[in-house]
Amino acid sequence: MDLEVDFCVVGGGPAGLTLALLLSRSGASVAVVERSRSMDREYRGEILQPGALALLAELGVLDGARARGCREHSRFRFVDSGRALVDIDYRALEPPFNHLLSIPQRHLLEELSAACQDVHQLLGYRVSELVLEDGRVRGVVATGVDGPRVVRAHCVVGADGRYSKTRQLAGIEFDRMDVFDYDVAWFKVPCPGDRPPDVQVFRAAGSPVLVYESYPDSLQIGFVVPHKGFRSLTEQGIDEVRAGIAAAIPPYASLIEAHLTSLSQLSLLDVFSGSARTWSRDGLVLIGDAAHTHSPIGAQGINLAVQDAVALHPVLMASLRERDPSAAVLDRFTASREPDIAKVTKLQLMQSRGMLSRGKVAALLRPRVAPLLSRTPVFRKVLDRLAYGNRSIQVAGELFVH
Repeated sequence: MDLEVDFCVVGGGPAGLTLALLLSRSGASVAVVERSRSMDREYRGEILQPGALALLAELGVLDGARARGCREHSRFRFVDSGRALVDIDYRALEPPFNHLLSIPQRHLLEELSAACQDVHQLLGYRVSELVLEDGRVRGVVATGVDGPRVVRAHCVVGADGRYSKTRQLAGIEFDRMDVFDYDVAWFKVPCPGDRPPDVQVFRAAGSPVLVYESYPDSLQIGFVVPHKGFRSLTEQGIDEVRAGIAAAIPPYASLIEAHLTSLSQLSLLDVFSGSARTWSRDGLVLIGDAAHTHSPIGAQGINLAVQDAVALHPVLMASLRERDPSAAVLDRFTASREPDIAKVTKLQLMQSRGMLSRGKVAALLRPRVAPLLSRTPVFRKVLDRLAYGNRSIQVAGELFVH
């Protein structure tokens, strides 16, 4: 059965569901097309910064998501050979969102989905083509277990991730930039006892490793490997890989040795940054990873996705009022967000070079430079950007009708 709505959002991740909720509360009819049939799927990003926490709280979904299970972290520490070169205390920020929150992404998505009571949620449907009229995107064809469905809309939003099918179907080129010289192999191990109180990056031997406590009772570990070097790493076998990771994080070596037993436990994230050459065309706009892709460093993914949705919401409602889904109107969103995204990319490159770079010179300078920088006003500005993003992005609650 075909469906006619004001907005068709492709992708039921943090960006797509947050946007769907905002539009629905503003009186718009919305459909979300998501290829997965449930929220019980593999996710990597699960750390929320204070800026996203504040926006989600204003939408009334944070408490419910937290109640499903999460872990608070009050500090970020960069530990090099047993010495904390960077020690950021989030409790120094203004309460109540003066912490990092590690929360399984499915908990956030389940809460957002439950709040989208008036949204048509088409789970298990894959977009196979765009509906075009006179060069304008007018909807999508989505195929699920019941066959194809046509969803027609005033505007289609591509929120379907770094490998966006929507972007591909629209013929929008994506400029991938391999500016980071690493990838990340993720895995979890049980952690019944000595849990880390912080989000930490360790450098002790070999490659850096990210470690933090994850719900429920486990450690989330991100092992940094040379870009495109995962295959050669795994060819060494699980014993060598396990020994290398254990050596890199001495406080948790026993847990690694006991619970990392198979290479199949490792999930590789291909790390790159990039941007779509345009974020919109007539009848279509891209947000989140579909528009701009980032490194996991600094835990910016979900936060950028939520802020994108909040920033796009009033632009889409204005487009609906004006009955004008042209790229000229939708580019108001692009113009407002591109400078923010450029700052994040620049910041991530700076963090990567400071914490993850290899070589004798970097190893020599890091212990001297990092502690000095952490006491400067520039460092406070960096922390503010990491924690809050663009503070001017606020929920347009005045548009809500219920």
